[in-house]
Amino acid sequence: MPAYILLTRLTDEGSATITKNPERIKEVNKDVEAMGGKILNQYAILGPYDFVNVIEAADNEAIAKISINLASRGTLRIQTFPAIEVDAFIENLK
Repeated sequence: MPAYILLTRLTDEGSATITKNPERIKEVNKDVEAMGGKILNQYAILGPYDFVNVIEAADNEAIAKISINLASRGTLRIQTFPAIEVDAFIENLK
């Protein structure tokens, strides 16, 4: 299944939500899985973004649905990038 990188920034509402209920982060992961995605890795980071998520999804349309659905809640803003495994990338260059 294709992998995607999601860089997310919390909105003020999102920051307030996870301050009150930090477990909400894991609840959202369940939502992603219910929409057909699979969380491979997740990191809280410092800098201009708050989280990096590596997610598998069936295709671009599936990850777009996930990203739009999550962003529509108003608690975060997402940038979504398709990821290519390095070995596959090298093979395609040959």
